Amino acid sequence: MPEMKDILTKRILVLDGAMGTMVQSYGLEEADFRGNRFKDHPCDLKGNNDILSLTRPDVVREIHAAYLEAGADLIETNTFNSTSISQADYQMEHVVYEINRTAARLAHDVANEFTKENPDIPRFVCGALGPTNKTASMSPDVSNPDFRNVTFDELTAAYEEQAKGLIDGGVDVLLVETVFDTLNCKAALFAIQSLFEDTGKFLPVMVSGTITDASGRLLSGQTVEAFWHSIRHMDLLAVGLNCALGAEQIRPYVDALAQIADTHILVYPNAGLPNEFGGYDETPEQMSGFLNEFSNAGLVNIVGGCCGTTPDHIAEFSNSIAGKIPRVIPENDPLTKLSGLEPLVIRPDSNFINIGERTNVTGSAKFRRLIKEDQYDEALSVAREQVENGAQIIDVNMDEGLIDSEEAMGRFLRLVASEPDICKVPIMIDSSKWSVIECGLKNIQGKGIVNSISMKEGEDEFIRQAQLVKKYGAAVIVMAFDEEGQADTFERKVQICRRAFDILTNQVVLLQYLLQ
Repeated sequence: MPEMKDILTKRILVLDGAMGTMVQSYGLEEADFRGNRFKDHPCDLKGNNDILSLTRPDVVREIHAAYLEAGADLIETNTFNSTSISQADYQMEHVVYEINRTAARLAHDVANEFTKENPDIPRFVCGALGPTNKTASMSPDVSNPDFRNVTFDELTAAYEEQAKGLIDGGVDVLLVETVFDTLNCKAALFAIQSLFEDTGKFLPVMVSGTITDASGRLLSGQTVEAFWHSIRHMDLLAVGLNCALGAEQIRPYVDALAQIADTHILVYPNAGLPNEFGGYDETPEQMSGFLNEFSNAGLVNIVGGCCGTTPDHIAEFSNSIAGKIPRVIPENDPLTKLSGLEPLVIRPDSNFINIGERTNVTGSAKFRRLIKEDQYDEALSVAREQVENGAQIIDVNMDEGLIDSEEAMGRFLRLVASEPDICKVPIMIDSSKWSVIECGLKNIQGKGIVNSISMKEGEDEFIRQAQLVKKYGAAVIVMAFDEEGQADTFERKVQICRRAFDILTNQVVLLQYLLQ
């Protein structure tokens, strides 16, 4: 079967429509969700659509077949809420792996049937990984801004379990979708990479974010460009947008993403904006008109539907984009691209980049005192003042003997994340301790900078840390140290830096993420 990447160079592919909308059309009751297996389950299961892959696989299979019959090239697994985090609401954490594997197998079998019927139009299965019902970048308690109801490590573990089930079930691609918090997404990508490394099996990966309203930002505050910079460390088959908005409303953000993303673009909007009853009214013809214009403008490689869309919508999309030329991936300059809530691109003609270093306990007596005295609110004002005075990046360092550096780094960065006027700029995580750097990386949703790594502890440790920097999606500063110590001559500086550069570009393949 041809690879999806090859097909994407020749035509625009069609993704399926909403699973939830179709499930609702069946009018299922509590008994359908429970089946015989879960008839004595201690809590209600109605509404847990993902469990239907176990209790009503016939329904899930029919929905997949309806979308494929309508012309979908790709179908998503019925696993939007199939992490242990989301399934905890239904006390179903213990069957998460089984849900994912079974859902993937169901979709795989149906897709294979259609491919066998017409091998010239191969069908693919996307393993859907939803955003979970928790957020790593925002506190659910406005009175406690540094509190989080989930950690990066908890998200990573949950996503790795889900991805393993999907891969074992036979999906062709993994789709991290409906991203409203980029830190959640980065945890998913970290988990996927870990799974690939452990198993030696690699699949294409796609990511789709959600612009929540006319502000043009994700719920966690990032702009489209900042979002892209935060996830571009992963070699993605496609990046795109879905949900929250209708095709008309999502158009400018798809345009913005298409201009900057050097990979394929996918878009699957809702069937318009929700009406007063929470339903969706945009007809297949209306929605298809917008998506047809997207394809005519050369913006897309994959189109589909989200909430409110049905096989009728997908059939109309399939007809309207038939024969249309897919978007050509642009060749972008290899520039340093960072982000907080907003992007920062360092170009050859950029002036000096101002880095605020007053949020550094080794360089600011005031900041050190505030952290030691647990006056974090006032410490935030130091960061805010730097940004207001023109800092384009803020450097955060908590290396001090009487401070729990990891706890202080994590807490301060979580507080920074609650202040849009501060976290709009990228964060430089500054420490001589790798554990502190890693703690910092788990608490920023943007693309930050690690300050720093070196070959002081040997080449193997240098490579290990560099690989993790890449995996977390950060840029890096390299210090001119090696096993013999700090470079003290011009020749030694050149020698060490050339050696480090060769390792980072040839072994770690960090070239596009290298800062210095």
